[in-house]
Amino acid sequence: MKIYNTLSRKIEEFKPLEKGKVGIYICGPTVYDYSHIGHARTYVNSDVLIRTLCWLDYEVKVVMNITDVGHLTDDADEGEDKMEKKARAEKKTAKEIAEFYTKDFWQMVKMMNIGKPEIICTATEYIKEMIELIKRLEEKGLVYKISDGMYFDTSKLKDYGRLARLDIKGLKEGARVEKNREKKNITDFALWKFSPLRQGSEGQAQKRQMEWQSPWGVGFPGWHIECSAMSMKHLGDGFDIHTGGIEHIPVHHTNEIAQSEGVTGKQFVKYWFHSNHLMVEGEKMSKSLKNFLRVEDITKKGFDSLSLRYLFLTGHYRTKMNFTWKGLEAADDGYKKLKSIVSEWSGVKTRTDLSEEKLQKLQVLNLKFREAVENDLAMPQALAVVWEMVKSNIPEQDKWELIQDWDRVLGLNLTQTKIGKLQIPNEIEELKKKREELRKEKKWDEADEIKKQIEGKGFKVEDTVGGTVVKIK
Repeated sequence: MKIYNTLSRKIEEFKPLEKGKVGIYICGPTVYDYSHIGHARTYVNSDVLIRTLCWLDYEVKVVMNITDVGHLTDDADEGEDKMEKKARAEKKTAKEIAEFYTKDFWQMVKMMNIGKPEIICTATEYIKEMIELIKRLEEKGLVYKISDGMYFDTSKLKDYGRLARLDIKGLKEGARVEKNREKKNITDFALWKFSPLRQGSEGQAQKRQMEWQSPWGVGFPGWHIECSAMSMKHLGDGFDIHTGGIEHIPVHHTNEIAQSEGVTGKQFVKYWFHSNHLMVEGEKMSKSLKNFLRVEDITKKGFDSLSLRYLFLTGHYRTKMNFTWKGLEAADDGYKKLKSIVSEWSGVKTRTDLSEEKLQKLQVLNLKFREAVENDLAMPQALAVVWEMVKSNIPEQDKWELIQDWDRVLGLNLTQTKIGKLQIPNEIEELKKKREELRKEKKWDEADEIKKQIEGKGFKVEDTVGGTVVKIK
């Protein structure tokens, strides 16, 4: 298997630290708001990676964090904790906010058929491990104190910023993070923040909801230290793969490397796996633009959530993807057509003896699928092989067995044979109704035009005594 490594900016042959075993850390969500379809794409990409490694018979151990403290509103270790800010806005406790949005995240994971990690770490449950890690960094002389907290001295590491290819000397204040005049270097980052008092609505000072005693004073952990403490606790000082979105490269993942390697002197992660951004109708997703879409918004419009997964598989994880409703409609049609075809194979019980030609064709198809997924998860090519197999003349029983195996990677539940009403998209149902009305009005030519439209989208129209029936071809 070959995989692109952000650290080297090259596609490399995948060689785990321990033969046959893989340790993976997934950068999980900060649970202060709803999960959106951009998150869904990132976690689907990580899921495909994990599924592929399992399919290739690796023993895979997966760890994911849930951030419920310490992630501030900007990357400069300034601003307010996102959890505390949301709690105040919704007049709830930070714990209630975390529980509500964590539940929403797992609901999204379920809807997208993403495998749940073996180990899930909630940040507030690992404060002890974070404090211990900071103490070890302090002993190494890598930590200093300023008025608002304990900071990591990035000048002590010769190769700080290598993941992001940062030009430290040429980096200007504000180009990466905002300026803090007390910091020794503009790239230094907080390991432990002291609890500030905030003026309440009636003028009195208000304490943070989440704070802990530490050797340096009452406070809370920095965002970056969480991931190092939790990943190293469960995967060791060095492990194979760390996943996340490309937005984490310049600050969060760069700082994870610094503090982890600063304390151990060993390489923290061998392969860095990053997913590119998802745009919506050509624009960045935001609530102000009213294009903030959840998976639930997709299903409310009558789409299967796995049609969205199918859409994600049509693009490579390292390329920027543009979500459009038209694109989702096409993916929805393709997914449901594929699932309908596969369902017809499930009833075939008799095995046909394969001719030498068909046996060779089956082996070639299987090899092409494997080559696609082993080539840096080339899922668009893998899907193309699926459709090539669908159209091939090999026996249906063999097709069924192939797709059962391949779906371990795709995660599209193709061999769950129950097919509901949603197999026919809403658009086609509307065209069908319109055609029936035209036929009642004896507008035959217009009705025939509608029939051509339906058939042009991959469906078959049958006029029966009971009315018009539309099937997937």
